[in-house]
Amino acid sequence: MGKDVGVKVIKPPIERITSGKIFKPSRAFTHKMLFQSVAAVLLIWLGMIITFVSCAYMVAYFNPAKYPSAIRIINDWTGPISYWTIGLNLIWLVPSLIITPFYVRSIEYSVKAETGETMPEIYVKKGVMTVTRKHVPFRTITNISSNAGPFDRLFGIGSVHIETAGYSGSGQTGPEEKLEGIVFYEEVRDFILNELRKFKLPYVIGTEVVRPEEEPVPRGPGLDDEILITLREIRDLLRRQAAERRLGTE
Repeated sequence: MGKDVGVKVIKPPIERITSGKIFKPSRAFTHKMLFQSVAAVLLIWLGMIITFVSCAYMVAYFNPAKYPSAIRIINDWTGPISYWTIGLNLIWLVPSLIITPFYVRSIEYSVKAETGETMPEIYVKKGVMTVTRKHVPFRTITNISSNAGPFDRLFGIGSVHIETAGYSGSGQTGPEEKLEGIVFYEEVRDFILNELRKFKLPYVIGTEVVRPEEEPVPRGPGLDDEILITLREIRDLLRRQAAERRLGTE
């Protein structure tokens, strides 16, 4: 029938990115989230009891004829209020306690390839029902910080917060991505900082003074790099034409 037609299969360059050395949050992160959920229910219950007791004394003070004793009101209604408060909160607490372990197990982070080479971006995967895979290129990161709140310190873990220029410029609050529940969060932060210095020199803290320098265009195979190169060539051409016009008018 004729010659065999060769077929060239073009594979997207994501294998190197998604096949990195995966690390997951610590088990302590699961314990922290469960503890926070239970603590939230207890705080809601405590707030309701305090509010009810305050209202009982106010009612007894302003209407002593109908409600002569605040203690009696408290004894009669504390039980039902407690049962209703806890019962309503169990509607969201029980599913949260069930889903939380599965959610934490679904989280994956990667900043280093299986070969040991540094990946060009930070890879984050999370989600149970809806799985989200996010890639944050190192060259887009503008700020990175570590955080360890009271509950984090209680369980011996912390998180790394990552911000990018595009996300901050969109008016969003908070970091674009977080690597949460990590025991060695400070080491991860320092590793990312060292990699950032390779992409943007110098990468400094806010107290240092740096003279702004034009960054060279990264000449990689990506489409974004070609667009940047073309735009800079157009800019240089326009500058030369403007300079020639100024010389012609003098």
